[in-house]
Order: sequence, then structure tokens, then C-alpha cells
Amino acid sequence: MRPRSGEESLGPMDRTHRTGLRLAIPFALAVAGFGFVFGALARTIGMSPLMVLVMSATTFAGSAQFAAISVLSDGSAAAAIVAAVLLNGRYLPMGIASSSAIGGAWWQRLLTAQLVVDESWAIGHRGDGTFDRRRLLGAGALLYVAWVVSTTLGAVGGALLGDPQTLGLDGAFPALFLALTWPQIRDRRAAMAAALGAAIALATSMFAPPGVPIIAATLACLVALLP
Repeated sequence: MRPRSGEESLGPMDRTHRTGLRLAIPFALAVAGFGFVFGALARTIGMSPLMVLVMSATTFAGSAQFAAISVLSDGSAAAAIVAAVLLNGRYLPMGIASSSAIGGAWWQRLLTAQLVVDESWAIGHRGDGTFDRRRLLGAGALLYVAWVVSTTLGAVGGALLGDPQTLGLDGAFPALFLALTWPQIRDRRAAMAAALGAAIALATSMFAPPGVPIIAATLACLVALLP
């Protein structure tokens, strides 16, 4: 059957990109909710809407950004950077695994890699160790727009909400990290690491400056070295 006028340009690439966009819609809605909360909380530590926009556009890492402003609210910039780097450390193996789907010139690879986050990585994975580049990019693009727009709106509207603590938004930090951790506890070793990390963070928070407990808690990953 001959395609209708205007459909000749809609090749497999376009259909696969749309598949990635469609699969990412539920995740984008959740990302937008967290993004608005992030923007509102960022205002409480003195970040302007422009600063939030730039941070989200260049970092595009929800958990790392939440950790950074959490530490910055009471701690040092150095501790915030270390905490963010540690949280984003998972992208190193994820990037290596999906590198075959990220081609082109160096600047193209740099831009494409920006769209590789947890959700787009999972959507782009074919299930056999390979990745669909178009599906990954379609999902990543939607998530990127949802995050940047929602965090900026949160920063703009945060001033209208008043003190986030009165709305319970200050509980977003522990709730976020609990939500990120819980699905990863699938066996005894993972449970040991989670419990040890929580114990280290709780103990060090009694005497260490803000940010240090988060960094110290990463020592719990050494549980993976146990036989």
C-alpha cells in the first residue's frame, strides 16, 4: 500500500524514536513531579531560577542534584561535589555498556551521552546486552525536557509556596533516596550494604559536618567484596 502524502519521511528511525517517547511518558510524569520539588527546594538555599535551569540542563541527574543541594544547605561545596560524583558513579558502567549505541563525532557522542539516564538506559536496552540507539534517544529527550522544565518551574513557583517544610517537601530527600535504594535490595548482600550504609550515615551524622555522612556511607559498598 502506497503511503499517504507526507508519510514518506516517516521511516523506521522516526517510528523507533516515537516508541522511546511513548515508553518514557510514565517516567516523565514522575520525573516532572520530583523536578518541581527540586526547584522549590533549591530556592530555599538561595539558588535563582536561572541557576536551577543551568544546573539541570548541564547535570541532568536527579539524585545527584538532590544530594548536592541537600549538602549545600548546611555543608561545603566540596562535600556536595563529592556526594554528587559518588551517586553518579553508576553511569560509568552504564555508559560502557551502551557505548555501542552512541556513535558519531566526539561532540555528538558527548551530547548523546547526556541523555543516558537510568530510565532511558532501561528503555533502550533490548534485553540481550545490546541497545536501540533511537529508542534510547527518544526516551532520553523526553525525560531531559521534563526535568529541565519542571525544575525551572519549581524554582519560579517555589517562592509562591512559602516554606517547603510546612508542605512536607523537606521530606523529599530521604523519600527519594529510599525510593532509589529499595528496588536494589534483592539479596542478602544488598540488604547488608543498605543496612551498613544507613548505620554509618547515622553514626557519623552525630559529629561529622554535613555531607561527610553521605560520603562515609559509601564504604558500605565494600560488602560486595565479601566472598
